[in-house]
Amino acid sequence: MRRSLVTAAVLLALAGSLGAGPGGADRPVLPDRLADTGGGSQLITAEAPDTGSTTGTVTWWERRGGRWKEAGSAPARFGGGGLAEGATRKQGTSTTPTGLYDLPYAFGIEDAPAGTTYPYREVTEDSWWCQDNDSRAYNRWVEPRPAHCRAAEAEHLVSYGTQYARALVIGFNYDRPVRGRGAGIFLHVNGRGATAGCVSVPADAMAEILAWADPAREPHIAVGTSSGPTAITRY
Repeated sequence: MRRSLVTAAVLLALAGSLGAGPGGADRPVLPDRLADTGGGSQLITAEAPDTGSTTGTVTWWERRGGRWKEAGSAPARFGGGGLAEGATRKQGTSTTPTGLYDLPYAFGIEDAPAGTTYPYREVTEDSWWCQDNDSRAYNRWVEPRPAHCRAAEAEHLVSYGTQYARALVIGFNYDRPVRGRGAGIFLHVNGRGATAGCVSVPADAMAEILAWADPAREPHIAVGTSSGPTAITRY
């Protein structure tokens, strides 16, 4: 009887030591492995297996008591062209830009979820996102659409009833837009498949993220791959 108990204890100890390796319980959580988290106490990570992937995982984290803890997670979709380094991405490639970005504001065709404190802009029939490289409103919400932003080079937001039911603006190429790099990159609700460069999640996850996000906690989003030059841990 005593020998059986000793044997069981040894087996448990061995199992614990195996779990403490690189993929075990002692491995730092993802935010602790990033080069930067943006300085706030909330963070969203959007991770894909590699640059050719169109699916992956979005996880939202919060820092409490000096530690990052997972607040929620959901399957994610990325651009039909996979992922590309945000600093050199080209517009029209349907790639999701990797990098660390702020989240300027939220918007939607539907009302904001209960509990939302993030700035939330209502989409109307006059709401457009300008992607016209020749326009001074490049990579900006315009309402109504000005003549210098061609309709063929802009998204009529209300036309995307499913995807833009609720969304967060990702601050890619936003503060000082570089022409030709890309415009209109959001975290939004899933459509039928891969995105045109955005990150998307199921509708219930999007609602949960918006109710959770607190502008006072300065949330950011880190987008990247599991390894390689575009590894999420580089940003």
